[in-house]
Amino acid sequence: MATPAAQIPSISSRASAAPAQATDTASKPKPCCVCKEEKSTRDECMLFSNAADPQKDCQSTIDLYRSCMAGFGFKV
Repeated sequence: MATPAAQIPSISSRASAAPAQATDTASKPKPCCVCKEEKSTRDECMLFSNAADPQKDCQSTIDLYRSCMAGFGFKV
């Protein structure tokens, strides 16, 4: 009878910790949902660039996208 009583506090402590983790996850947006305009501009530049090295040609748009994502806490 003492064993089930010892397990109850561990279950309740896990339950109280779960909402805190869910709140942190819910407050941070998904990477796909932020910086859409910058991502679109970067992708168009990379796809339609006539340069031999599209990455060099589109470096300014790539930097704008990276700084936008960094503003939301993502490392790209």
